[in-house]
Amino acid sequence: MKVLPLMLAAAVAATAAPAVQAATSRMDKIKSAGEITLGYRESSIPFSYLDDNQKPVGYSMDICYGIVDALKKDLGMPNLKVKLVSVTSSTRIPLVANGTVDLACGSATNNAQRQEQVSFAPTTFVTATRFTAYKKSNVNDLADFKGKTVTSTSGTSNLKWLTQTNADKHLGMRIIPAADHSEAFLTVANGRASAFFMDDILLAGLVANSRDPQDWMISKKAYTVEPYGIIEPKGDVPFKTAVDKAVTAMMKDGQLEKMYTKWFMSPIPPKNVNLNWPMSSELKKVVANPTDSPDPKAYAD
Repeated sequence: MKVLPLMLAAAVAATAAPAVQAATSRMDKIKSAGEITLGYRESSIPFSYLDDNQKPVGYSMDICYGIVDALKKDLGMPNLKVKLVSVTSSTRIPLVANGTVDLACGSATNNAQRQEQVSFAPTTFVTATRFTAYKKSNVNDLADFKGKTVTSTSGTSNLKWLTQTNADKHLGMRIIPAADHSEAFLTVANGRASAFFMDDILLAGLVANSRDPQDWMISKKAYTVEPYGIIEPKGDVPFKTAVDKAVTAMMKDGQLEKMYTKWFMSPIPPKNVNLNWPMSSELKKVVANPTDSPDPKAYAD
């Protein structure tokens, strides 16, 4: 297994247009190369992030490795190699669409706009947009940020929602786009922004691993519903069928529940913090009846 640095911007730019029906399946490409390429995130705790040894670990990484194990059997390739490529919120979709990455393993919201470019495996987590801030800031809802500076991560559905809401509600917020989640959190920590708007579970991971977790709050109010799924190439029926079958099998045989317990209900690296985040009723519903729907209403409890 080898870890490669982030691909050049030129590779990303090559996918400006929406993806079309795949001429050949990734199954053929993977079989020919003897290798599958997984995209990982560097700071999406606990889904996909680097541990103390700079190794990508996390819930989504375990799911992707489970998919790889299934593909090894489907392709009759027990020695199938895995190549790892670092991706960001901004590059993950283009890199899957242009063939650089076969699967993006992280914390990606499945929505209708993104499905114009890529596909998603069955949903494996359901979260919501909230914000984190210092308790001493005394902020509780959007109105408290009128005229203030806030941040979110570039390339995320959260940033798009925040930008649109800022305009619709005439809040006059200054929004700082951050390169990744850790940078956004640091922007608040060093006083450059009042709050970081992001998926609540990602905020929980950052707070739990911060220097002084007790100094932070996460908003009670949820602003959006965000179903997560592994990103797949669009229009590749054989590959999607194989990947979705692997994910569904992990749901049915209990593997996914064990992965969930490992990453959300147990101590995790690097600080052995337990997020203590029980599986939601929305996710239990999905595990019982797998879906790749981008519609938030499909996840209503």
